[in-house]
Amino acid sequence: MDSARRPILFVTLPESGLANPLLVLAEELSRQNVPDLWFATDEPRREDVKRISVGSPVEFASLGEVVTELSAVTWDDAVYREVTQSSRFKAHRAVVRHSFKPGRHEEKFHRLAAVVDEVRPALMVIDCISSFAIELATSRGIPYVLSVPFVPSNVLTAFMPFGKGYTPRDFPVPHTGLPYPMTFAQRVSNALFKWRTLAMFCTPEMSKVVAEEKRRRTAHGLGKPSLMARIDHADLVLCNSIAELDYPFEIPAKMRLVGAMVPPLPEAPQDDGLSRWLDEQSSVIYAGFGTITRLTRGQVESMVEVARRLQGRHQVLWKLPSEQQHLLPPEESLPANLRFESWVPSQLDVLAHPKVKVFFTHGGGNGYNEGVYFGKPLVVRPLWVDCYDQAVRGRDFGISLTLDRPRDIDVDDVLDKLTRVLETPSFRENAERLGALQRAAGGRETAAELLLGHPALAPARA
Repeated sequence: MDSARRPILFVTLPESGLANPLLVLAEELSRQNVPDLWFATDEPRREDVKRISVGSPVEFASLGEVVTELSAVTWDDAVYREVTQSSRFKAHRAVVRHSFKPGRHEEKFHRLAAVVDEVRPALMVIDCISSFAIELATSRGIPYVLSVPFVPSNVLTAFMPFGKGYTPRDFPVPHTGLPYPMTFAQRVSNALFKWRTLAMFCTPEMSKVVAEEKRRRTAHGLGKPSLMARIDHADLVLCNSIAELDYPFEIPAKMRLVGAMVPPLPEAPQDDGLSRWLDEQSSVIYAGFGTITRLTRGQVESMVEVARRLQGRHQVLWKLPSEQQHLLPPEESLPANLRFESWVPSQLDVLAHPKVKVFFTHGGGNGYNEGVYFGKPLVVRPLWVDCYDQAVRGRDFGISLTLDRPRDIDVDDVLDKLTRVLETPSFRENAERLGALQRAAGGRETAAELLLGHPALAPARA
């Protein structure tokens, strides 16, 4: 007889950029009344998982509290400054040093193992950064689908010389922010980035960490670590982008470009106040720099001055976290065209609104793809690592401009970039053209169809 129980287990770290696309996908399966859905992530996302049970239930499986080393949101200010410094390589090195912690990954591995023992999933859907989940699926022989919220080359390009990759040898390494094709000097810089990445694992400190990781993997019956192993062992890779938002190369057949993961809109229909305010405006600049960005008092004051100089032409809607709002000048001195919110109930609803004309963003993978999905041109203030990669692609594809001095938020620089993007029709036209391609890729519906067609979910014969 056929057995109907074929659980799907979603696994992700709690960061919005990684978790949100999977929440949208799990919600879509719930909407289609797919049974036996489970979602494993850290405790702070429990309520978010509860909210996506719109049809069949999605069960929350706790992976415990957030591990500081694995979550950029919880890094202290000293680490934050290190991973967001202006040197692309030093910032990349800092991210690796602070997140490559075999012992902390092992903790999550064991917590997830207990969940897997309970759920006994037929298929796992894993964000591409959750290496502990990929390792567990591999060691247990559980088929898995990888979720990639970045441009495709981010997970298909080798970081080290002679390393396996799916992109050409001269392709820009992730986190370099280099264009393609490159000048001779840029090619040299790209090659040095690879060699310096290799060299940083040869220091006495990192050699001990590598040895610890090797012992851990051996204990679980895993082979030598390789970034491409997560791709090679995956049954399917769902990338939340499209080929036209990356530099051209041959994408492997197992990677399916489904576009941005966007839920049915409006996502927050109860938010009447913000919607009415947007309706009443003629032109709105939306500024949202992600959940990781920490602005200084000087940077906050610069943003206020940017809004002041735009008064009479554009309104500015700024998502500024409550813990940074004490850096604002006194309320009576704020310009009338500036509206700040500690949290926007749905960034997607804001980006979809016709009165929003440009997205001022940090350039993370989700923001890059979501802004374009709604046909909005971008001005990018890159924060760290992959943000520079999205920024250079957006510039080259004519959908965005990047600040010259992003760390300072120079007022004249910001005004120049915003004005040029707003007043040059080609930015909007290119964004709308690529947005149409994003929407045509199918997003959550295409991803759900691909998942449900996986052989692991076929009824088992008893």
